[in-house]
Amino acid sequence: MYVPSKIFLTKGVGKSREQLTSFEMALRNAGIGPFNLVAVSSIYPAGCKIVRKDKGLKVLSYGQIVHAVYSKNATNEPGRLISASIGLAIPKDTNAYGYLSEHHGLGQNALQSGTYAEDLAAEMLATILDVDFDPDLSWDEKRNLWNISGKIVRTRNITQAAMGDKHGLWTTVIAAAILLP
Repeated sequence: MYVPSKIFLTKGVGKSREQLTSFEMALRNAGIGPFNLVAVSSIYPAGCKIVRKDKGLKVLSYGQIVHAVYSKNATNEPGRLISASIGLAIPKDTNAYGYLSEHHGLGQNALQSGTYAEDLAAEMLATILDVDFDPDLSWDEKRNLWNISGKIVRTRNITQAAMGDKHGLWTTVIAAAILLP
């Protein structure tokens, strides 16, 4: 049985005349271009530790199949604001699993997109922890609710935003959570 014990977060942006090439450039910019990514759903494994990207990359080999939760977005519309975010919600109980969320924003800056992704992950976690979650509350009100419940210890996000290239090149953004053994 394979259960990841470590995770790192990364992000990148790429531009090219071809959409696929701009995606490859975003992967390279994020440091994960030389790996074969396999998209997995959004569970943060119990007891998993967040490590720095440079430390995580050291345990990987070029060409390796790597499990990842990732968000990507692309445009060739000049000036179009795009974003890709991964949100993370970790429970206080280290024996319980948490959630990762993917969000692909249009017209959202990095702060807006990242906050939205965190809210998504926290909402998913709240549903299994039996914590009331009102998506209409402000960020501070939600954070206070999580603190009162004592069940959600922290949330965070990684987000990449970019404006579409002024000459119409494909612009791709990616945010990823890379799961490690």
